[in-house]
Formats: sequence, structure tokens, C-alpha cells
Amino acid sequence: MEARSASTFKEKTTINEELTITTSSNTKTVLITGASSGIGAKTAEFLASKGFTVLLVARRKEKLTTLVDQITSHGGKAHFFEVDLSIEQARIELINTLEKENQQPDILINNAGFGWYGHFETMNWQTGKDLIGVNIEAVAHLTHLVLPGMLQRGYGHIINMGSVAGKLPEQGIALYSSSKAFMDAFTTSLYRELRGSHVTVSVARLGPIQTEFFDAARSHENGGNVPAEKLAIPAEVVARGIYRLITHPHKVVYIPWYLSVSPLLEILFSGIIDLVGPLLLGKKKIQK
Repeated sequence: MEARSASTFKEKTTINEELTITTSSNTKTVLITGASSGIGAKTAEFLASKGFTVLLVARRKEKLTTLVDQITSHGGKAHFFEVDLSIEQARIELINTLEKENQQPDILINNAGFGWYGHFETMNWQTGKDLIGVNIEAVAHLTHLVLPGMLQRGYGHIINMGSVAGKLPEQGIALYSSSKAFMDAFTTSLYRELRGSHVTVSVARLGPIQTEFFDAARSHENGGNVPAEKLAIPAEVVARGIYRLITHPHKVVYIPWYLSVSPLLEILFSGIIDLVGPLLLGKKKIQK
């Protein structure tokens, strides 16, 4: 097996002191993974407009550079780090770099992740391993790396970007929904462990969002179209919801709010879903 080396870190800091931002009272630093596009990018823009310093982590340097330039041109404070979060050593080096630069995050938003849609047995296992590595391992590891510092400083908020799929597992997303179920359990356990510590953990259970998620799901070998794409809402809605979650912390928040009824669907209509689900997935040819 060919060894993979950790990514090098390339940071850009461009702060325009002459411009003003919407709110100057927020001095907290937010680390956002998967920040080069979609939910991560929109959340970074919105939080920066509210006065937070945003630390953007992703693999695509060009998109990160553009986003940082956009934020700083409006008077916001942004830094980017080009990192492949699927690599354990890269995650360690990221947090070490932040500590050396005195940029320890007050808030961690575990947003990086991807999905795949199709019959589980047709999934290329490398895709499966990558999904587990980013959706589960990176979330747990980054949380483990930043949590001691948050406890020592007496403040912290970890926000995990979950999905209604974690409580409502559907056909075609066996591994993805399992990764989101992990996020639900992980969040609840940590939330209870940390009660009284001034560090809290939240999970945002999202519905389908208008991002590159669906194109990425199709792009992987044997991947297919996700039916929920037709119901997707703008990523800006999530960004506003995350801001409200930061200012008014809760263990669980649904975005959009009406999806709070989704766990009941599994309880009340599980038998019907068992019958209808395979029809939505279709009789995709199984490749051995």
C-alpha cells in the first residue's frame, strides 16, 4: 500500500483594518472544516459578518483563497489552512499550528463530509473508507484535539453538522446515514459528559441543502442521484441557523425547523418506508 504524506499548511491572513463589520462584539474564533464551498463557505461568510474570526479548513486552495479575499474585502477576519482531513497526521499538525500561532478555536464546526447513493454492495470500498475517515474519524479526532484546550480556557462550543438521515435511515445511504447516526450519539454523549464545564456540544440535523453534496455523490464510482435533492434549501438558511445555535446553544437543532418531526416518520411509518424505499432506489445493476 502506497504511503500518503500529510498536507502542507498554507495560511493567508489579509485583514483590512479600515473597513467595519456588522457587529464588533464577537471576538471568538471559529474553526470550520469543509469550508471551501457550500454550507462551510456560507457559514464562514455569515459568521465573519457578525465579527467572528473564521479559520477555514479544506483541500481546495484556490477556493479558500477566493473566500478569504471576499471576507476580508468586507472587513472580516479570515485565515485559511489547506488540509486533507482524511489524514491523521494532517489533523494533528493543523491543531499544533493553531496553538503555535495562538489561534486556538473557541468554536469548532465539524462540517466536512460527503455522501454516496446506491446499493451498498456496489460501493467501491475506497469510497467507503474515505467516507468513514472524513465523516466519523476526523470529527472524533478533531474534537479530541481541541477539547482539552477548551476545557482549560473555560469556554468552548463544538457543533457537529449532522443530518436527519441519522434518525431516519433510508435506502441508498447505508454508510452515510450510519455516519450521521454516529454523530448524533457522539454529540449526546459528550453533551452529557461536559455539563457544567462551560463547554457545550451541539448537533445540527440538516435536511437536503443546495450544495455540491449531490454532484459529489454522483461523481464517485457507482454513485447515483439522491432523490432528496429536489427538496434542497439554500445553504444560507443553514448559516443563519448555525449563528443562532452559537448565540443560543442547544443540544440539537433542526434546519429547517419543520424537520423536527422526522424521527416520528421512522417510528410511525417504518413499515411503509421499508416498502417504498426500494422503489426510490430502483433496480440498479449490481456490479460484482
